[in-house]
Amino acid sequence: MKLKSFLFSLGLVAFASQAHNVVPGAPQAGPILLQGGTVHTVTQGRLENADLLFVDGKIVAVGQNLELPAGTTVIDVSGQQVYPGLIALDTTLGIIEIPAIRATVDTNEVGNFTPEVMAHHAFNSDSEIIPTIRYNGVTHAQVVPQGPLVRGQSSLMKLDSWNWRDAIEVSPNGMHVTWPRVGLNNSPWERRSPEQQRQAQQEQREQLKTLFETAKVYHQARESGAQQRVDQRWEAMRSLFKGEQKLFVHADDRRQIEQVLAFNEAYGFELVIVGGRDSWMIADQLAAADIPVIFGAAYGLPARVDEAYDTAFSTPKVLAAAGVDFAIAYPGFWDVRNLAFAAGNAVAYGLDYDQAVAAVTYGPAKILGVEDRLGSLEAGKQATLIVSKGDVLDHLGQDIQYMFIDGRLVDLSNRHWQLYQKYQERINAE
Repeated sequence: MKLKSFLFSLGLVAFASQAHNVVPGAPQAGPILLQGGTVHTVTQGRLENADLLFVDGKIVAVGQNLELPAGTTVIDVSGQQVYPGLIALDTTLGIIEIPAIRATVDTNEVGNFTPEVMAHHAFNSDSEIIPTIRYNGVTHAQVVPQGPLVRGQSSLMKLDSWNWRDAIEVSPNGMHVTWPRVGLNNSPWERRSPEQQRQAQQEQREQLKTLFETAKVYHQARESGAQQRVDQRWEAMRSLFKGEQKLFVHADDRRQIEQVLAFNEAYGFELVIVGGRDSWMIADQLAAADIPVIFGAAYGLPARVDEAYDTAFSTPKVLAAAGVDFAIAYPGFWDVRNLAFAAGNAVAYGLDYDQAVAAVTYGPAKILGVEDRLGSLEAGKQATLIVSKGDVLDHLGQDIQYMFIDGRLVDLSNRHWQLYQKYQERINAE
């Protein structure tokens, strides 16, 4: 009975830990004007003392002296900064809550080859973590399955919804592959010899090649009508060969990235490098091949003893100078809240400010193929935006006052803020 009681209690804790109490925003009821702010359009420059009008969840006009529809609600944002909502890439947000409680972790499927997996099926829109991420300006997150080799398909999710169905912005939006490791692991717990490690790496590369060749043959057979039976795994891979999805390959080491580029020559997939720690080394090559990079090591330590301490910090500047399409990511779940500050850190190390804003707004939208509706503030696009009293990229200046997703006003309350207010009352009472 004691064991049963313990397990029941543990289950209640796990359940409670996955549900926040913030009600999603209601659909936009009437026209709204944000008046007098500094509007960071991203694609059309920075507009001082400008107005932004949106109706029925869509931006209608950006500028000055706008003609207002009847019944427009005017919000004075004078002296404040208006940005597109931030888009977080390469996250596990909503598919993990507490790593130590297995029941709240749904990041991996069993096996090395699970292309049929779609991340949105495991997305928990009631995660306690999500409101804390929104509080720092993130409106959308790309949720990515984890695991070795062929992981599955990611989804772009809105961070204010009743359930995963409401949350879907685009799904699926890319197939994810973990490229086999290169180099030797010198950790004390590594028991394999250098030769055994190299052999294992080679076997994984061969396995990956075999999987893609088999998928290609399956696709050709399905196209010709020779293959009538449907296998969900191989069927999921067909989207790559049809050009319907991009291939997101997670690779950090320069040798990995070069292997990926060589591998893709045989297929011509629309490729995206995720992680890209060493992308600065081959930035010109990536630019020439028009390969985008999701840079996920904005606060990374030097990977080698002879690298400069600020290699990771200055990589966005190098990519921008080379003409690489890139976005800045902060992989993880709860720590995704630092995304804006990672972009701000890149500014401190030479990246142009407007390019840094684009790297967490328009850049991600372009990589995910949703730049026609997200990532910038233009007429016709979704009214998905944030208003901050200070610089959104500055951890001291950022102070989000408003967030709208599809024109819906989002409640920025969260468990952290509620606890802060609770214990502030104790201080005030003393």
